[in-house]
Amino acid sequence: MPPASLCIRLVVPGNVRHNSGGNVYNAALARELAALGAEVETCPLDGDWPGGSAGDRRRLAGLLQQAPANPGSPTGSVTLVDSLLACGAPDELEAAAAAGQQVWILLHMPLPDHAERERRALQAAAGVICTSSSAAAGIRARHGLDGVRVALPGTAPAPLAAGSLSGGSGVPHIIAVAALLENKDQSLLLDALARLADLPWTASLIGSDTAHPAYAAQLRDSVERLGLTGRVSIPGELRGPALEAEWDAADLSLLISRAETYGLVVTESLARGIPVVVRAGTGAVEALGAGNLPGSPGPDMPVPDMPVPDMPLPGAAVELGTDPAPLADLLRGWLGHPGLRERWRDAAADARGRLPGWDATARTVVEFLPTESPVSPESPETGKIGTSAARVRSAPGQAVGE
Repeated sequence: MPPASLCIRLVVPGNVRHNSGGNVYNAALARELAALGAEVETCPLDGDWPGGSAGDRRRLAGLLQQAPANPGSPTGSVTLVDSLLACGAPDELEAAAAAGQQVWILLHMPLPDHAERERRALQAAAGVICTSSSAAAGIRARHGLDGVRVALPGTAPAPLAAGSLSGGSGVPHIIAVAALLENKDQSLLLDALARLADLPWTASLIGSDTAHPAYAAQLRDSVERLGLTGRVSIPGELRGPALEAEWDAADLSLLISRAETYGLVVTESLARGIPVVVRAGTGAVEALGAGNLPGSPGPDMPVPDMPVPDMPLPGAAVELGTDPAPLADLLRGWLGHPGLRERWRDAAADARGRLPGWDATARTVVEFLPTESPVSPESPETGKIGTSAARVRSAPGQAVGE
């Protein structure tokens, strides 16, 4: 348990309206930190992030310059800022550091289009916590930073999916749960599915169609153009019973984003015993092996991107470019071989019981945050991030997370 005096202000983007992985992570972290006994204040900040307008950045500066209210201890207060805001506002991070404020960055994904601003912001931060090993590796390689921590996402328990048997049809059902965005590459998926018209299957592409309306319209046009009407549905973003019904009917989940730092939908699928196909070379491979990993990463220790040897992978990672053929071939093999479907399903059900919960994520974050007097950031020239975090203890002689 964190000390009663630990107060955390979590500053998150208010301009991401769809159900993103970052939003899910932030909300779950706030909930579990509070369950551990920390005083948590979540501050959504609207604006044109990353970067923001001058007014957006002034509002951010105001939050960063004022330490979270903590009458118990002036040194047990930390501001944790989502990287979508922080990495586009280095001046504000540097000013907060100069004023002696403890401002940490929670980095969900790097911002390659803002490399110089990102570098300055990361160097000004008291500490950086990445939500995946691939994100941590990316910023280490790009900016030469040491001292980067990793707090992997957790997974909420979920019921075991019945799969195609739940509808009585026995026709395999494929789902892709992701906002309809070009990076998620649903267009490539549709092209692959069009090559499988001779086999029985159905598919649902579930995700926000408001984030990129033109791309969503293009996908719906493609369903008609490719002759997939009646086999592929694009219902938009689903919640509640409608989403749960799709999960329950699923036999296979796909996340073939061109770039992905982790991919919470992968572990959400595994939590239901649904195997997953991901794109090789992305952080989604790490998520696919989340139930097979030997332990949690420590500071500066990225977890392996593949599961323990001899433990079957609950799905597959496929090398993809712009050609849909490799994905179509993989799906044809899965559709045509009941034994392969059964092996993937068994591996997913097995991994389901080993997925870490969000409480583990919160304990990891608490371990990293300082509970002693702040240490001044080192000079930017050293390539170091500036806070030496104390270990938080849950009981005498027992450190949180051990």
